[in-house]
Amino acid sequence: MKELVLNWIKSFYSLGNEATKEELLNNPQYQDHEFLWMIGLLIGMILISILMWYLTRQVLLAIIKTIAQKSKTKLDDLLVEKKFFGSIAYILPLMLMDYLFSIVFFAFPDTLELTIRFNDFLIVLVMLISIRRFLNAVRVVLEDKPYFKDKPIGAYVQTVKLIISIVFIIILLSVITNQSPLFFLTSLGAMTAILLLVFKDTILGFVGSIQISANDMLRIGDWITMEKFGADGDVVEINLTTVKIQNFDKTITTIPTYNFISDSFKNWRGMANSGGRRIKRSLNVKIESIKFADDTLIENLSKVRLLSEFIKQQKKEVEKYNQEHGLTDEYQLNARRPTNVGLFRRYVEYYLKNNSDLNQEMSLMVRQLQPGTKGLPIELYCFSKTKVWAEYEIVMADIFDHLFAVVNRFELELHQEVSGSDIRKAIVSNTEEE
Repeated sequence: MKELVLNWIKSFYSLGNEATKEELLNNPQYQDHEFLWMIGLLIGMILISILMWYLTRQVLLAIIKTIAQKSKTKLDDLLVEKKFFGSIAYILPLMLMDYLFSIVFFAFPDTLELTIRFNDFLIVLVMLISIRRFLNAVRVVLEDKPYFKDKPIGAYVQTVKLIISIVFIIILLSVITNQSPLFFLTSLGAMTAILLLVFKDTILGFVGSIQISANDMLRIGDWITMEKFGADGDVVEINLTTVKIQNFDKTITTIPTYNFISDSFKNWRGMANSGGRRIKRSLNVKIESIKFADDTLIENLSKVRLLSEFIKQQKKEVEKYNQEHGLTDEYQLNARRPTNVGLFRRYVEYYLKNNSDLNQEMSLMVRQLQPGTKGLPIELYCFSKTKVWAEYEIVMADIFDHLFAVVNRFELELHQEVSGSDIRKAIVSNTEEE
């Protein structure tokens, strides 16, 4: 018996030799205990595989982790964090089992074929998991790079993972069924319609991601507004199928990537990269309060530093024009005369030009809009230096606080909708007069 075992162990080096196999299989002592030999070898294989797994996972991984902590590169730390080496540790025991199966089940060809096929399936599956974990680590590294900070790296990585997964799935099917990969590739052609239906969102997202990147339509960190989905905030993530937006109320809106191609949205990046943020707001002046400025109003406004020089110059121009055209008579309606709304518009313009919170290098004007039932709109069009939302609102509020307070100095009134209290005051006033 001892001699048989020794000869059998020596035969491991020449299992490919058919004569050696035939000698072992025909040996009466082996044939009498064929099943027990298989069980014993299987237990030995399991023990060896567990020992191999322990050495690779406990010892080798500990060494790799120590090296990663001491190195200056971030990629190896992320590979440890994403458990890349943990999945790789399974490959060595599985490859060893691939060889040991040929020893354990060499007398059982059908069982040997099934076990090797299943073991190869596990090896391919572990390789797929390892590659996906490696790509996850690469994604984090690229997202931390300044150049890729605003690029949709997540969408690119997911695209690569999808392609690799499809390739490996075909390989897995090929291994488990013992068919050529070309067989499944040709079968996919017949299933194109079903695949298009199942992966419709993925395909649309992939197309959308490419167009968004190629046209630089969207970046991580952009402030966008998309009223259709109630989104108003910063882009925090761009994936293959979705874009995540953190609204200013800290809620998260998830929008399909392709909708940024098919629907319209507003990207505030241009404002963020410019020298300021636009202020575009109107004051509605009551049309019935608009009149020619009399001498008393002009004299009072001449004391205002912003208007004093303008009023002097305008007065000379008006007198010269009226004299040249014989319009000195006060009853000549077509004579040039300053109006209170015109003086107010000039005051607002000079006030804005002297405001240190506004960007004087960008467009700045005060203009009249089309009058309507709510009066004559006087619109301010300018840009604040700050682009921070809270600071911008303060700058705009300070400007309009001042204008609301000084508009009556021009003997103008602002339009306001009639409220219930106004009606009650009018009724009380009429009653007292009666």
